[in-house]
Amino acid sequence: MELRHLRYFVAVAEELHFRRAAERLYVAQPAVSEQVRKLEEELGVRLFDRNQRSVSLTASGAALLVEARRVLRQAELAQLAARNASEFAVEQLRIGFLPDSLPSSVPLALQRLSGSTPRPQVHLETGPALRLIEEVRAERLDAAIVSLPAPTNGLQATSLGNQGAVAVLPMGHSQAAQPAIDLERLAPERIVLLPRDANPAFHDSVVSACREAGLSPMFVEVTEPRVEHALLAVAAGEGMALLPESATEHFSVPGVSFIPLEGTRPLVETAVVTRKETEHAATVAFLSAVSRSGRLSVVADERPAVALAA
Repeated sequence: MELRHLRYFVAVAEELHFRRAAERLYVAQPAVSEQVRKLEEELGVRLFDRNQRSVSLTASGAALLVEARRVLRQAELAQLAARNASEFAVEQLRIGFLPDSLPSSVPLALQRLSGSTPRPQVHLETGPALRLIEEVRAERLDAAIVSLPAPTNGLQATSLGNQGAVAVLPMGHSQAAQPAIDLERLAPERIVLLPRDANPAFHDSVVSACREAGLSPMFVEVTEPRVEHALLAVAAGEGMALLPESATEHFSVPGVSFIPLEGTRPLVETAVVTRKETEHAATVAFLSAVSRSGRLSVVADERPAVALAA
């Protein structure tokens, strides 16, 4: 089946007249009749009831008309997308970020971009750190907000600064009303975390901080890499949770309390990872907006490659 067959069929179906359909298509009437006949032969059904006085759609023809219109519209959209591909690629900005960590400087930067001219079309997605970095490397993402260390060799990492952790406690916990707590004094028996591959750098920092504090808690990983699942696990009594401090700006669940940590605490660097020396206009504008949203240092990654388990 060819698009031409569908165009001829739709013209006849809408005009219910072969001559008027031919005039609409700027072709000879026999050509229209021939294409409709071929389409009927290919489908094995009769699409029109026709006699010398009238043309009408059969039940099969009416059913095909709905889908034929949809197919022709999709074909038009595909042609438009192909013609405008290079322009669209310049105007869109694809950003990936971690499910548990999004520093406030990023939403502020996006707010700045929304008022710029031309305004890029922003596409956001979450995912595990290693996949997001590889998506940038493969040019399927323009930027990724991740925690360091990470295998960013060959890419550019723009630092967003260091980020600590907050403890998430059930409201009934004896320390839930404190302005800040010390991990050593809290001495948790169970710590709820997101799966390690969601944010390996933060996960490993939590484990390291516990060891430095002389603690050996049981780490309970929620099954889904979603902050809401960790908060609900705390509310359900699975233990306390440790999350990046930026999570307090984006998440809340009744029955839990976010408490800043002091003393020995997890600490990671957050960065925007992009391709080196990118000339992609929307990415350059985003990095500029981020730099105006906080004091940042750009590092064309000279640190040694770090291999993290997937």
